[in-house]
Amino acid sequence: MTDLHETIRDIKSRFRLYMNGPVSQSMREKGLGYKLNFGIEYPRIREIAADFPRDHQLAQALWKENIRECKILAGLLQPVETFYPEIADIWIEDMCYPELAQYTVMHLFQHLPYASEAAFRWMADEREYFQMCGFLLMARLLMQGRPLNERAEAEFLDQARTAASDASLPTVQRAAATALQKYEELKE
Repeated sequence: MTDLHETIRDIKSRFRLYMNGPVSQSMREKGLGYKLNFGIEYPRIREIAADFPRDHQLAQALWKENIRECKILAGLLQPVETFYPEIADIWIEDMCYPELAQYTVMHLFQHLPYASEAAFRWMADEREYFQMCGFLLMARLLMQGRPLNERAEAEFLDQARTAASDASLPTVQRAAATALQKYEELKE
């Protein structure tokens, strides 16, 4: 456990080196209310991730921090083999910002062995971030060229068209529109 705490301390000290006050302030003004936000650009977070092993305990500990960069880094360091559906649900329940959903889907969720099943389950969920992750994940799976069978295709189109026409949740609406766009591109 001591090594884990030392690793997290090391990561946070690296974050301090790259802290960008004006970007952090701008994010706060736009409503990103993390306990701590270093304002580090995403490419720099990826560089930091390259110095650490993919490790379940480390990723889980980072996710629990209410720090923007820790949560993004957690998605980069979490091994797929130990990221069970229950943990994915817990992470989504903890999401508060679209940026975090986008990065987590891009670096972790799309690589899960149960990604297809999760996408459909999340799209059908009533909660905003579950729906958003479901549609973002479906868009990623479609970008990979994963085909849908007839039943799955009908279910996806029904869910996506409903969400894309509902302006009450703009983040879900945009994610559904993106998934529909990727679907159309796959059909061409």
